[in-house]
Amino acid sequence: MAPVVYGVLGLELAAVIGFAATYNALDFRIYMWGGQAVLHDTRLYLDLAYGHWFTYSPFAAIVFVPIAALPLAVARVLWDLASVAALAYSLVLILKLAGWRTSRITVAGVTAAAIALDPVYQTLFLGQINLILLALILTDVWRVSRGRNAGLGVGIAAAIKLTPAIFIVFFLLARRTKSAFIAAGAFIGCGLIGFIIAPGASKLYWEHLFYDTKRVGAPYISNQSPYAAAIRIAGSASHIGPWWVVIPLALGVTGLAAAVLLARRGDWLSATAVTGTAGLMISPISWAHHWVWILPALVVLVRAGHRVAAGLGYLLFAVAPFWYTPHSAGPREYGWHWLLTLVANCYLIAGLAFLAYMAWEAWLGAQHSQGQAEDLGPAGRVQGAAAEFERGQGGALDRGEGGVGDGGAVRTRPS
Repeated sequence: MAPVVYGVLGLELAAVIGFAATYNALDFRIYMWGGQAVLHDTRLYLDLAYGHWFTYSPFAAIVFVPIAALPLAVARVLWDLASVAALAYSLVLILKLAGWRTSRITVAGVTAAAIALDPVYQTLFLGQINLILLALILTDVWRVSRGRNAGLGVGIAAAIKLTPAIFIVFFLLARRTKSAFIAAGAFIGCGLIGFIIAPGASKLYWEHLFYDTKRVGAPYISNQSPYAAAIRIAGSASHIGPWWVVIPLALGVTGLAAAVLLARRGDWLSATAVTGTAGLMISPISWAHHWVWILPALVVLVRAGHRVAAGLGYLLFAVAPFWYTPHSAGPREYGWHWLLTLVANCYLIAGLAFLAYMAWEAWLGAQHSQGQAEDLGPAGRVQGAAAEFERGQGGALDRGEGGVGDGGAVRTRPS
């Protein structure tokens, strides 16, 4: 089995390297352009890059300043290899958060399988940054789950792409206050770096541009956010009124509430998958390559014993059937066309289903814990509070005296 796994992964890596060396990926070209334009301040947002606007923060462009000094083909190859490394590293953390042991063959196998998923290969195809941001966020989540301070990775990720800022709120609500403040501080610090190097561009971005969806083509089929689906179904963004803000707000509150309940039970993997999915629901722009949160979500489903659902989810995100629906601004792309419309928004539907399922599981878990505490009386409540404290400090996990077992079940030391 090992030769097959390593062989498949080797072929995939060879394809990634060959593709990166020869294909001029549009998004990566825009990144490189941004790394040059940011040194000319407002040019970053006043000039088009290969027919497109640069839509990330000035700090994101600053990150690409040293990369932009490299020959384009060399930079592309190094960038995609760094993304594959970030993918493998993220999968190791996901498996550890699931309570599973990792081995070289396991990591090679899941990495090879992950590369076949549309959000992953779209990230590599376009030269996108999603896998690197995923690795930064998961590093912080892993540290927090061990009772350590974190936040630097989340803060940097949020400074680059904004949507990861939902994890700052999650840390705060999950009572990881210090990590939340570290993440917020890192976010602000990165923003200040942008103001120092490109003050005019930073003023433009933070005052006028960071919320402007008109610069990115929100209705395009790759945008699998609720907002994009509403635009396509309604026929135009002009038909989406101010009332729309209630929808992403409700989805965000639901997702964060479920994530906090799951984290308090010690199930940080589920909490992370739910928070990442909630971020996709809140953001008006959730391109197909942003949906790398399918990786922890699939592991959550497998761990819970829902192997059929996980298999169907893998197939859906590997095939990405929305690409096979009309998406050239024709009449059948807009309006309601029953099955066609459902297929055209299949990532969104899968995300909503996962969010609903996890919210239900989190609520049932909270009810079960409350019922157990009431049955045991005051002593049970004291023991539950002690277990909660140990989870918060990470001490039980480190000492092996009790705490959270595989799947999030609480173990306590016999008295």
